[in-house]
Amino acid sequence: MSQANLSEVLFKPRFKHPETSTLVRRFNHGAQPSVQSALDGKTIPHWYRMVNRLMWIWRGVDPREILEVQARIVMSEAERTDKELYDTVIGYRGGNWIYEWAKQAMDWQQKASMEEDPQVSGRHWLHASTLYNIAAYPHLKGDELAEQAQALANRAYEEAAQRLPGTLREMEFAVTGGAPITGFLHMPKGDGPFPTVLMCGGLDSMQTDYYSLYERYFAPRGIAMLTLDMPSVGFSSKWKLTQDSSLLHQHVLKALPNVPWVDHTRVAAFGFRFGANVAVRLAYLESSRLKAVACLGPVVHALLSDPQRQASVPEMYLDVLASRLGMHDASDEALRVELNRYSLKVQGLLGRRCPTPMLSGFWKNDPFSPEEESRLITSSSSDGKLLEIPFNPVYRNFDKGLQEITGWINQRLNRHGFNRHLRVI
Repeated sequence: MSQANLSEVLFKPRFKHPETSTLVRRFNHGAQPSVQSALDGKTIPHWYRMVNRLMWIWRGVDPREILEVQARIVMSEAERTDKELYDTVIGYRGGNWIYEWAKQAMDWQQKASMEEDPQVSGRHWLHASTLYNIAAYPHLKGDELAEQAQALANRAYEEAAQRLPGTLREMEFAVTGGAPITGFLHMPKGDGPFPTVLMCGGLDSMQTDYYSLYERYFAPRGIAMLTLDMPSVGFSSKWKLTQDSSLLHQHVLKALPNVPWVDHTRVAAFGFRFGANVAVRLAYLESSRLKAVACLGPVVHALLSDPQRQASVPEMYLDVLASRLGMHDASDEALRVELNRYSLKVQGLLGRRCPTPMLSGFWKNDPFSPEEESRLITSSSSDGKLLEIPFNPVYRNFDKGLQEITGWINQRLNRHGFNRHLRVI
């Protein structure tokens, strides 16, 4: 078959794939609450997905590129699941969210393939990976097209890693009672073993979304970063998210003494959003293996236990929660009962004294994570630090907050390590 014919077969529009917004069939479609959040973006009228400009720009996407792709989606006259929502075009064709972002990613992938300079090519591959991840967002279970985009994102990430500074190793970890999981260990220049941060990402993101965090904040401090996908998505898709949310990360933490590039005596965990649920659980259950735990906009109690707060967040985010829990068509009440079990306060952990140093960063009036959530975490720790991050200017304060958090992590990782450098006279 000729290359042209093969392309026609591969990219022939198909219309049988389920459209993303239809995958969770439980919540009543009503008026969308207006939400703006630094970590999650904001609701925009006539869009099902939250548009997360800050995080996408932080990951390297040009704001103009976001607007260009959005414009193509808006201008499409193709059939939509909901004619009021632009990003619900049915089928893999022009105007479909996954199609348009994947098309954008393919352009960068082609540039990467043609670029002779390894560093520039690596940047292009990384950009392609980011765009494929946006195509797959919000990563709902059973979204066939999104899963294909996710596979392309992982491949592009691996290509980028071969060309960018430092070393990246794809690592497989055995998990008792089920399939192994894959993580990426990012290592700075120099000789290991390195102090390491175990990254616990949010439910609507993938482990390949955090390269910027490693490159800008951890690598300059000589810290390695180990990423894992959350249960039910990506490389961890064979595992369902359960109330034991830290199960996979716990297995990895216990395996670190056998990883020669990691200094297992200097390990911290960092949790974004629901990833903080994992990180704080680890602080209690694995305090002997962790030097510190940091959280940003944590989801550990309030959103999981308060029906009013659940009603104030966008439908897409509730769909993500339901998808991760495997409750695609459960009643609202059944979902509320199940979410309550994921509260670390209900589980009897938060509120008890924890020996692990814990920092929690928050934004005032964050619909997903109130200030009390972070106060609950830091007041439970024998060495707690509360960090308020002002909202505006959002990008500069986000960067400043991350600098402060990574500085705090660095101090805790090295707190008992300085004596090794003293000479006895």
